[in-house]
Amino acid sequence: MRELGCPAQELHRTGSRREGGKHEQAKTTGKRRSETTGRNMETSQTHSSERSKDLSELMKEATKEVHEQAENTPFMRNFQKGQVSLHEFKLVTASLYFIYSALEEEIERNKDNPVYAPVYFPAELHRKAALEEDLEYFYGSNWRAEIPCPEATQKYVERLHYVGKNQPELLVAHAYTRYLGDLSGGQVLKKIAQKALQLPATGEGLAFFTFDGVSNATKFKQLYRSRMNALEMDLATKKRVLEEAKKAFLLNIQVFEALQELVSKGQENGRTVQPKAELRTRNVNKSHEQGPAPGQESKNTNRRPTDMMPITRLVRWILALSFLATTVALGLFAM
Repeated sequence: MRELGCPAQELHRTGSRREGGKHEQAKTTGKRRSETTGRNMETSQTHSSERSKDLSELMKEATKEVHEQAENTPFMRNFQKGQVSLHEFKLVTASLYFIYSALEEEIERNKDNPVYAPVYFPAELHRKAALEEDLEYFYGSNWRAEIPCPEATQKYVERLHYVGKNQPELLVAHAYTRYLGDLSGGQVLKKIAQKALQLPATGEGLAFFTFDGVSNATKFKQLYRSRMNALEMDLATKKRVLEEAKKAFLLNIQVFEALQELVSKGQENGRTVQPKAELRTRNVNKSHEQGPAPGQESKNTNRRPTDMMPITRLVRWILALSFLATTVALGLFAM
């Protein structure tokens, strides 16, 4: 009986170990399933949240970081402080002309396409004609041959054409990034530029910032966002639009950096630009004249902007003080 009992007890113990092993395996498997289910539920909830949010809201969230990067480029920081020269302003206006020309060409191509048609507002938003007006004011009638197009600007232009021809559903990302930004921060920059560059109070040189077709910017932006939110697109397309919006900001940053480099080298359209006073104004017929050299201005000449290369702050002050001293000495300082 003892011999028969010992194997029976060992079998019982072995069986217990096997049962225990199965139990532990079942617990581990259950834990893994639970973790997988939890991740799936979390992903599902994220997707559900993204589906429930409006495209404009998702766009704002997705571009927050890169938007801040764009605002903190040296060019934009200096601009917001009013530390912008006419030369810098002319360069950025020229780049914007090429960018908006490409953007609006592709918008016209897709104006009847349901992926863009709901946000087609040419009379209210399009900027190409306004930029042409500004460039003629700054450069004269031959402005098309004078304005530079840096490589970074050309890269932006090429992306816009590619999107318009091949992925028009992404066009809304570029339109939203540019136009709503112009309607918002652009109005602040307009006042800064007018003061810093001593541009005419009548608005010459600032047509880009003037939206005659928009009587109430806040209400129009609400309308634009509601139209954009009504665009029919699945979650995968929304994600691509959000990525394209971030790419639009990065392209803008690259343009600002390239312009800053151009200015630091003192070049414009491949030519070295010497610091000089550019005194350009319009007569009542909006014709352009090159202002007289310093020391030959009449008392009735309006104050106009000075086009100078940005250099160090110390040198800026030295030049400014030297100019003021010379002007006072010659008796030509006029308010």
